[in-house]
Amino acid sequence: MADAAEFADRLRHVYWIGGGPGAGKSTVARRLADRYGWRLYATDDAMADHARRSTPEDAPFLHRFMAMGMDERWVDRTPATMLDTFHWFRGEGFGLIVDDLLRLPREPCVVVEGFRLLPRLVRPLLAAPEHAVWLLPTPEFREAALRSRALPSDGFVGKTSDPARAAHNLAVRDRLFTEHLREETQRLHLQALQVDSATAEDALTESIAAAFRL
Repeated sequence: MADAAEFADRLRHVYWIGGGPGAGKSTVARRLADRYGWRLYATDDAMADHARRSTPEDAPFLHRFMAMGMDERWVDRTPATMLDTFHWFRGEGFGLIVDDLLRLPREPCVVVEGFRLLPRLVRPLLAAPEHAVWLLPTPEFREAALRSRALPSDGFVGKTSDPARAAHNLAVRDRLFTEHLREETQRLHLQALQVDSATAEDALTESIAAAFRL
């Protein structure tokens, strides 16, 4: 990050959409990519590759997480501990996102999305502050979004001994993370949009396009 100013210049063509889980980042980023002919980079899709490219030295929290059982990850720990020790929330692997973006051609523009885009890490890379926005879902919006995707017992929480408790812990952790994003975007004077059940996908897409000054 010592070369952040140089990176900011090289990443002028990049637009960043961060935010809490379940906020609609993927949907909106895909819509903008289709509308403007941009390249889409989804940080979730790169997580497995980035985990393989990491080491215990540069990503200690990730490797501790990988060594845990499912109950230790999602049932036995408090949501606050889960938040404080979750590797992606601590910024591990963010440098690999930047490496990937720097390898892409400068044309067309790139829209990058995902909860791994932490405001304090993205801010030094912005040639223009309006090139980034964070989506902050209300708990009700996130719960509704997740209910529309899968049953509570589906996915990784279904592999624990107590899926209901795991799902509750995850929901509280993600609420705490969203509040952290709210505070950090305010402190760094970065753009953030609240997403609730009244926010239609079309309206959210237009709001982000306006935030990007497109």
